[in-house]
Amino acid sequence: MAGALLQLALLTAALVASFGLLGLLTGLFCGTVRLRTRRRRAEDPVHRPLQQVAADLRRLAHQLALVPAGAPVARRRGLQAAYDDVLVEAAALLEVPHAMTLTPAGPARDTERARLQAGLASAGLDPR
Repeated sequence: MAGALLQLALLTAALVASFGLLGLLTGLFCGTVRLRTRRRRAEDPVHRPLQQVAADLRRLAHQLALVPAGAPVARRRGLQAAYDDVLVEAAALLEVPHAMTLTPAGPARDTERARLQAGLASAGLDPR
């Protein structure tokens, strides 16, 4: 009795493994499943081109300037956060030191933003 149960369990396991392997091979053949490729090394970061970052800075600065007075606060804060993120990205590309990520929202962040804009302008990128 125990031998028959063991044979049944082995046969079931073999069938499940066969169907799993068949499904994997079918997925590989059809292109719906891909094997993992080598991951990019941490020392090879991917950056956007500086021209694209500068264009985003100008676009976001223009959008911020055009926010009407009655617009929702969330819209202005969202645009400001996006602008700050792109400012930080530009500072990283041009190696301009900053403390934007450490500065809390408010007047201190506004001052740091102005300082970073001046630093980027002196590095050759006018963010306004």
